[in-house]
Amino acid sequence: MSDNNTITVDEVDVAYGDLQVLWDVSMEVREEDDIVSVIGPNGAGKTTLLKTLSGILEPMDGRIELFGEESTGLRAEEITDRGFVHVSEARNLFGDMSVYENLRMGSYTERESFDDTLDEVYEMFPVLKERRDQDAGTLSGGEQQMLAISRGLMAQPRVLALDEPSGALAPQLVERVFDTIESISEDITVLLVEQHVDRALGLADRAYLLENGRIVDEGTGDELLESDHVVDAYLRGSA
Repeated sequence: MSDNNTITVDEVDVAYGDLQVLWDVSMEVREEDDIVSVIGPNGAGKTTLLKTLSGILEPMDGRIELFGEESTGLRAEEITDRGFVHVSEARNLFGDMSVYENLRMGSYTERESFDDTLDEVYEMFPVLKERRDQDAGTLSGGEQQMLAISRGLMAQPRVLALDEPSGALAPQLVERVFDTIESISEDITVLLVEQHVDRALGLADRAYLLENGRIVDEGTGDELLESDHVVDAYLRGSA
């Protein structure tokens, strides 16, 4: 294992009960990576991978290191405390709490820096400042996604893992989300699971193709964009 990896996943197997979902998954996020993308079809195991990295699921076998220390088997809150923050596809907002209160919840490990981080989030997403007293459940889909990402940022992560951040959004909002991800990656490493394969690979320093629970290809984002298999399966006719 490399000493300069932010994340190292070594031959990890994961199952839901008797149903195995991931087989021998190995991957790495290096310190110099800004964005690492994981692509693949629905049901390939991408969300399961993020849940395992974030401590929601425990692997049957294999080893995971975060920031040079083993994290296999740690509880989700311990992994968050280490600096790995997972923004799920479900967003998991507190719908009957205000935007401000949701952001406050996101900063529970970083109370002393709350005001400064809040200012940064409001600068990135001015609409959240305008809606700060509005219940999260009454926001539009795009605003809820902005809030979910922002709540993740409030914990001041070293790695921000985003699961399908453009899901169910209108095309113009999809572009806004990807612009935001690119901006975030200037300061924070982003681990991106995304169905928009062309955009995910176009942003990625490093990328992995996950199919049927196994890593079947890896390389730079540009290398996977030029892969015949990726082009035929995911990109042809999608422009």
